[in-house]
Amino acid sequence: MLFVIVLAVSLLANTAPTQETGDFTYNGFRSATLSLDGLAALTGNGLLRLTNLTKQKVSHAFYPDPIAFKNSPDGAVPSFSTTFVFAISPEYAAVGSPGFTFVVAPRREFPGARPGHFFGLFNETNDGNFTNHIFAVEIDTIQNTEVQDINDNHVGIDVNGLLSLNSSPAGYTENNIPGFRNLSLISGKALQIWVDYDGVQKQIRVTLAPVNVDKPNTPLLSLSFNLSPIFKENMYVGFSSSTGAFLTTHYILGWSFKVNGQAHRLDLSQLPRLPDMKKKQKSILLTTGLPFICLFFLSIVVFVMAYAIRKRRKFTEVLEDWERDYSPHRFKYKDLYVATKGFRDQELLGAGGFGSVYRGVLPTSKTEIAVKRVSHESRQGMRQFIAEIISIGRLRHRNIVTLLGYCRRKGELLLVYDYMPNGSLDKYLYNQPRVTLSWSLRFGVIKGVAYGLSYLHEGWEQVVIHRDIKASNVLLDSELNGRLGDFGLARLYDHGTDPRTTHLVGTFGYLAPENTRSARATTSTDVFAFGAFLLEVACGRRPIETRGEEPLILVDWVFSCWDKGDILEARDPNLGTDFVAKEVELVLQLGLLCSQSQPTARPSMRQVVQYLDGDLALEELSYLGISKGKLEYAYHEGFSTSGTSCPASTDKAFSQTSSVANSVLSGGR
Repeated sequence: MLFVIVLAVSLLANTAPTQETGDFTYNGFRSATLSLDGLAALTGNGLLRLTNLTKQKVSHAFYPDPIAFKNSPDGAVPSFSTTFVFAISPEYAAVGSPGFTFVVAPRREFPGARPGHFFGLFNETNDGNFTNHIFAVEIDTIQNTEVQDINDNHVGIDVNGLLSLNSSPAGYTENNIPGFRNLSLISGKALQIWVDYDGVQKQIRVTLAPVNVDKPNTPLLSLSFNLSPIFKENMYVGFSSSTGAFLTTHYILGWSFKVNGQAHRLDLSQLPRLPDMKKKQKSILLTTGLPFICLFFLSIVVFVMAYAIRKRRKFTEVLEDWERDYSPHRFKYKDLYVATKGFRDQELLGAGGFGSVYRGVLPTSKTEIAVKRVSHESRQGMRQFIAEIISIGRLRHRNIVTLLGYCRRKGELLLVYDYMPNGSLDKYLYNQPRVTLSWSLRFGVIKGVAYGLSYLHEGWEQVVIHRDIKASNVLLDSELNGRLGDFGLARLYDHGTDPRTTHLVGTFGYLAPENTRSARATTSTDVFAFGAFLLEVACGRRPIETRGEEPLILVDWVFSCWDKGDILEARDPNLGTDFVAKEVELVLQLGLLCSQSQPTARPSMRQVVQYLDGDLALEELSYLGISKGKLEYAYHEGFSTSGTSCPASTDKAFSQTSSVANSVLSGGR
């Protein structure tokens, strides 16, 4: 009987969950009751193992009962504290993978959550959505430039998405000893982390240290943030993790949590031991015989030889005679493979109908590049295509992304561009952008693209028709200057001659009416697409959007606002009041002018530049009256609002619609 009483007391000390107060402590998980899914599991010796050596999977481990966070009349989140001991063991030394998070969420299940860098919490569509109501502290061992990770060994504070509100390289400052000490999260050693929220000061503090070091007085992260709008009345606390291409195993050794107070100290002496991989490997080696060892080394030799042959074949390229003239512009496939880390998902910048774009760093020059992979199965047209790519590669303008060269391998073409660190313009316009560009920056981007397009049409030795002008093909450099990019569809011809393009390419919503009928691209069709671009930048809307059963045609919407005498009503509401009215009016009216159905009624890009620079005054537009029927907009019956590109020719008719009234562009009715 005495033994039973002692055992019961011991179990209560080890796992003492009290849902009403949100107070529990797990010194190991031998008798714990947790809500587990995915790869999460409890081991025989009491470890909580979040992941194992399985690729592209998610895992969750939550305290089973919801915790009441809002008991006060004002609905404020009280102070709370948690601490846990963890270890991350990589499959390959010094190679990290997606980490894990301590998470507070309104639910324990996350339908549609993706593995990899999404931590099993989010996906591409809900990342950053304010309706998520998720607070997380990420312990991450990869660098994802897409969400601005600072390095591949960091701790961050996340709210509703992957973009950390504050982050820091892993490390600590030991009490009474000056200097910051770095920590490796994938060392396989046990580390302890503390997360404290001060409900009065609205302050979040995250502290990290080795298990044999007392809690540092100086936190690793500190952030002033009110969690009350984020938390619901009842929330779940736990851990979320996922695996990617490279594998690591995440262990939780002990966990303590408390609302309205400091989390109880973990009894480090009771925590379970981590697997000793070195000792296990040594034991296996000692039990094997000499014949097996010899066979093993022989297998290694054969494997290395086979790997070397396979690797040589993997990077083998066929250089045809006609390509020798272009050799200075041709990159080695091996260099691009190394630069992009094997074209792994973490280096993916974006994908579209014409290929995927990866970030890379050239191994010799350390130059940052963007590599676009394009399928090109036509051997007959490859030679002409490469010739045009090399010609376009000689373009040099401050508002055009430089095409550095190409690489051809099997049925694949790789185009190499300068890397633009701030990505494409569209991500600053749509889908509740994290950063809203001010009007001054937008106007600068518009003028920059106009300069670049004018150079393509009239400023170079040949006429270059871009054929795919849109916000997603305008890239921003480190100073947020706009640069026109993606020349994968561009065609060029000599000044004074007619273009001979015979296939319809581009993106629905930006295609001129005559382009959809004849599939013939000209500088005037580029001007039409630029008009759609002007309207989407000024309005923050796509050229065609689905609103209910009927599509919303942006040019019609802008014209209707002008027709009512208030064209500024069409501006992007995210601009607030910080804009120059005359500049916004000018851009909107130029967008309408460029969107006319008759090619001869559209201005040239040289004239557009003069309007934007103020060399032609706004009043001088009054003679270019736009009447009903002159301003039309073409769109495809089966158009998808995703804005996909159209890579092939088509004879299917495009419907045209217009709701414009008799008007003139200059402002008088």
